[in-house]
Amino acid sequence: MATAVGATSLACTRASADRQATDIKQDRRAAHRFRRIRGQSRDTVPGITTAVMISLPKKSISEIGQVSFAPYTSEQDKLDRSLNGFATQSFRDQADRDYIAARLACRYELFPQFLWAAHQAIEKYLKAILLYNRIKATRVGHDLAQALSLTNALSFQIDLSERSRTFIDHLAQCGEYRYIDVPFHVYGHVLIDLDLAVWEIRRYCQVLNVFGKVLPPQEQVLLEQAWSNLARSKIEPRYRFRLHDGLLERILDARAHPSRSALLWHNPCFGVRMRAKVRARRHFNAQNPHLYLYPEMLDELVKYVFIPQKLSTAYRAHLAEIQAGTKPRP
Repeated sequence: MATAVGATSLACTRASADRQATDIKQDRRAAHRFRRIRGQSRDTVPGITTAVMISLPKKSISEIGQVSFAPYTSEQDKLDRSLNGFATQSFRDQADRDYIAARLACRYELFPQFLWAAHQAIEKYLKAILLYNRIKATRVGHDLAQALSLTNALSFQIDLSERSRTFIDHLAQCGEYRYIDVPFHVYGHVLIDLDLAVWEIRRYCQVLNVFGKVLPPQEQVLLEQAWSNLARSKIEPRYRFRLHDGLLERILDARAHPSRSALLWHNPCFGVRMRAKVRARRHFNAQNPHLYLYPEMLDELVKYVFIPQKLSTAYRAHLAEIQAGTKPRP
């Protein structure tokens, strides 16, 4: 177990300052490219004119001077903050993107993609929680049940409703498989199920335990606010809960963000105001893969494509039961 975990992904950290400095450099380069190509609006195809437009974030160089952060107190402090930064960037932020992608897939009834993106979102949120709290998860892979079981080692309890647990169990059964190589189905208000599961788990995707480390006063205040907000989330409307510097929160605050409408669309959990009601469509969709219907093809199939060992074993057992007459052919 690590001896110290800094409260990173907060605006007062060195990582945030470095990120803003990098953004400003990128803005400068983009502005330079814009000036260089400005006026070159005619395409190489005769008679076709294209307008070249580059959208630059509203950010000024003066912002970097407004950022304060506590200096690293030791190499261990730097390592702890970097690990937390990894959890935020590679797990939590990516999970936020998977979540929006899953909402879009469900809205347009791309159900295999919905299950996969939803599975990826929940998986990454859980991995973020485990990494923030320094719980070893090197063998989790895509196993949601194992990831969820590891959270039992946390110093706090993740409060999940029975509805969310049922939805996560369903994702664990069929969401991992992208190629329709196991039977799958969706039934009910699955988009609401996703929204609730993400909201309940994501609340814990932040630094909540610093393992006795003494934080600078500003960071200590943020840590206490995190716990206070988490406690109030159980009694306040869901839309009021916000993670500090979360990607979803930044999307909600940026009215022109291209993903904002996809996030807000009939969302009972994430938003900017209280919703009296949302319209929820009840879905039903199911499909059996060819391999399930005709498992005799397995030996020939594996000559050409990769089939995971656990699936091969399961389908050989499936075929044996059919041949023995203990299971009817689908």
